[in-house]
Amino acid sequence: MADQNDPNSVTIMVPSKDPEQKEDPTPKHTKGKEPGDKDVPEISEEDLQLKAELEMLVERLKESDSSLYLPALESLRTLIRTSTSSMTSVPKPLKFLRPHYEDMGKIRDSWSTELKEQRALLASILSVLAMTYSDTGRRDTLYYRLISGSEEGPGTWGHEYVRHLAAELGEEYINLIEGGAEANGETNGEKEDGKPKRDYTVEQLRGLGLELVDFFLKHNAEVDAVDLCLELECTPVLEDKVDDKTYQRVCQYMVQAVPLLVPPDDEIFLRTAAAIYSNHDRLPEAMAIAIRLHDRRLVRKYFEAPVNPTMKKQLAYLMARACVPLHWVTMVHYMDQAGYPETDEWGPDPEDISDTELSICLHNQDLSTHFRSFGKAVGVEEPKTPADIYKMIHEPTAYASARDNLASLFVNAFVNAGFGNEELVVKAPEGQSFIYKQKDRGMLSGAASIGMSILWDHDGGIDYIDKYTYSPEEDIKAGAYLAIGILYANTRSNPDMAWALLEDHVENPSSIIKIATMNGLGIAYAGSERHSLAEKLLPYIADESTSIEIAANAALNMAFGYVGSGNGDIASTILQTLMEREESQLDSEWAIFLGLALGLIFLGRQDAADATLETLKVIGHPIARSAEILVEVCAYAATGNVLKVQSMLHVCAESTAETPASAEGEDKKDGESESTTAATSLPTPGAPLGGATIETDSSKETETPSVKKDTRHHAMAVIGIALIAMGEDVGAEMALRQFQHLMTYGDPVIRKAVPLALGLISASNPQLPILDTLSKYSHDSDLDVAVNAILAMGLVGAGTNNARLAQMLRGLATYYEKEPDCLFMVRIAQGLVHMGKGTIGVNPFFNDRQILNRNAVAGLMALLVSFTDARKFVLGKHHWQLFWIALAMYPQFLIMVDENDQEKPVTVRVGQAVNTVGLAGTRSGISGFQTHQTPVRVGTTERAEMGTNEFFPYTGVLEGLVYIRKNEGYDAADQ
Repeated sequence: MADQNDPNSVTIMVPSKDPEQKEDPTPKHTKGKEPGDKDVPEISEEDLQLKAELEMLVERLKESDSSLYLPALESLRTLIRTSTSSMTSVPKPLKFLRPHYEDMGKIRDSWSTELKEQRALLASILSVLAMTYSDTGRRDTLYYRLISGSEEGPGTWGHEYVRHLAAELGEEYINLIEGGAEANGETNGEKEDGKPKRDYTVEQLRGLGLELVDFFLKHNAEVDAVDLCLELECTPVLEDKVDDKTYQRVCQYMVQAVPLLVPPDDEIFLRTAAAIYSNHDRLPEAMAIAIRLHDRRLVRKYFEAPVNPTMKKQLAYLMARACVPLHWVTMVHYMDQAGYPETDEWGPDPEDISDTELSICLHNQDLSTHFRSFGKAVGVEEPKTPADIYKMIHEPTAYASARDNLASLFVNAFVNAGFGNEELVVKAPEGQSFIYKQKDRGMLSGAASIGMSILWDHDGGIDYIDKYTYSPEEDIKAGAYLAIGILYANTRSNPDMAWALLEDHVENPSSIIKIATMNGLGIAYAGSERHSLAEKLLPYIADESTSIEIAANAALNMAFGYVGSGNGDIASTILQTLMEREESQLDSEWAIFLGLALGLIFLGRQDAADATLETLKVIGHPIARSAEILVEVCAYAATGNVLKVQSMLHVCAESTAETPASAEGEDKKDGESESTTAATSLPTPGAPLGGATIETDSSKETETPSVKKDTRHHAMAVIGIALIAMGEDVGAEMALRQFQHLMTYGDPVIRKAVPLALGLISASNPQLPILDTLSKYSHDSDLDVAVNAILAMGLVGAGTNNARLAQMLRGLATYYEKEPDCLFMVRIAQGLVHMGKGTIGVNPFFNDRQILNRNAVAGLMALLVSFTDARKFVLGKHHWQLFWIALAMYPQFLIMVDENDQEKPVTVRVGQAVNTVGLAGTRSGISGFQTHQTPVRVGTTERAEMGTNEFFPYTGVLEGLVYIRKNEGYDAADQ
């Protein structure tokens, strides 16, 4: 409004309405009606007749003549039922009866208890009407249903009524359980207006719930049935309620829902699904769940269940892929009698199985044969040289440095892994092996690379290694012993060659031979829980006179052998070592592997690690904090536990928030000295941000641990986030966002660990956003971050031959041409990307990504922890640690085998896996598929399905070696 006294103001004239013209208050939707009916919506003659009829029936219920009640109630029931068969809108009888709901409830209460049938029927009607009062929070639908005592199925009132009743049932059960302790079981609610208390029992609620479950299962609502059983805490009842038509959808939903549940519901779901699969003769699926639960008795039960010998061999291959300890299926009964109730106690080494064919499957002895046959079928059996992988644009120089030769050895080993025909080492003429072009520890890695080249070859592989065990060079001899262990990774030999060849050399006075032999035994017997391995290595952990390097390697390889076992004896020995060792020894970079060893022993055991975590809290040395985090994250590996991820993020946040001012000054001073050292030794402009210290003199060596010992646990927390989140897709995506924040705002030690976490969370799964992120990190000014990012690029693309990633790495080779450490890692990453010429992956998940291979996690975690201080390990003298990845390597193939153990070409479709759980109808589990003849490669996120009905597979998941049988009724013309 303009100010009248202001000469500059402008007055705007708005035309006013005619005072005689009044606005019609009649709503538009009622115009055209009689003046007295303006507020009444339009209604048809048919609806008016229905409304009048319903009101008349309600009036009859108020009459004193009780003989009118039952006919009136029957008429009401008929009208309501015919209207609730479809719930596209609110049924008209419910809409018209809604104003009479309260009166009808009072009518029922006024009736004599002698009118039992009438009271029950009216209660049923009121239960349906109460759906229109669902916003009151009184849950009257449930109340009237229970007091009606009706024996009619809830489904007779319509599907929407059943869903509404199920929702109220779940809410009431939760209130009953939560209020039970406070009310001592007296009541869980009270009706208004002084009406009787609603005293429900658990049996009442569950009884009604089971009726609803039956209805859901019969009407293709398996998801609702499972959810209701979860709310009522009676999931095991599904075992007896599912049939041949519903069990598969029920089990799929239960297994997929496990990452979203909290203990103990997650385990109950898995056990119930396993029991259902077993009852319907789907033993491979049941066995997969038993392995996932790490339940030795369940594994034994399902392994002994099949009568068909071919099915037993199929189960044996699944167990071999998961590296299940052999004594779980050969010595359980004996161990029970001897007083060994669980895997926490020692047991005798397993006896061999009398069935030769079954023994071959359980030992994975024919893996090499099938793998080489697969390589020949897909046309990659010819060896490749490092030059083929590098694809250098310009001519290589005549002189190659020792570091270049070492990189070529690793690339050669990774690319030709498992084929045993490469010409640099294995097939090289006498005296011309590439091993002799190395120096010192390079010769160790060179000899060990033989084991990688002839991976899994039990029959002829040992002949290539044997001659190097007699070498006068100590490093070559040590490398040969490590090669023997790599050769038998994830397999077992019969007779037990690895133990016979390595056992005595653990006691060798040479520390390097001792360490190499320990690692050979750890890799060869990973996951075996072999008690003789513990007897051999435990003394080196307990003996304080041994160096921390030997003790740490002994502990780590013990953990390889007992990964996920939760063995108390080994854990207590490692804890005792951490408590009794001097601080100067625990300051060593090797001490972190003692913490990792503890974590691997409790891998996936969750609450079983609580006692160990409490013990670590009383240890005063900072290494205990790193060990505590490693144990915690390993215990909850691949669970997607949100609370644990949050606690790890809190650990990362402590980095800057809780550092005292004096410590900040010391850190800054150390950071400046590191930057100065890096600037004088690295030609890349700009001082690195995070500890790129190169060992130059003894004073530096003594100062560096004092800087890093307080921050190592931050790196473990970052890697731990990836380890926990990688088992669940949504959690993994959320973790990726957190890594971006950590990279932006984190301290140098955190930034250095983020690429390692990315490599773990997406191993052998090169997603484009992750590749772009790692490519950016690989150009970071902090060379430690760049080195780890380059390794992560190799892990993400391991065994995929990803063309985009290969191009990125070739560009990095040119970019870091003057940086020996970075160039070395680029070469290693190139070898990993082309691992097995694109046929071997390192992702720890298998069986349609449902089972976590504990050996693979152990190998990957050991490698990543070593890269938290890469300059002292892999980039220093201990590059042989790269061979720990052998534990995670496995062929990504699908081979069909007939009942006579002969490979059979079968038509299959391979495409990207699609989640169809809970969706209606019969849907394809893959998209964008291509049709192939087996054998065929199946990638990490891919899934295979049978292309025709000519054969029936023995397992529902088409991965690895799959047995098939001929369909006698097959007709090609019908396809």
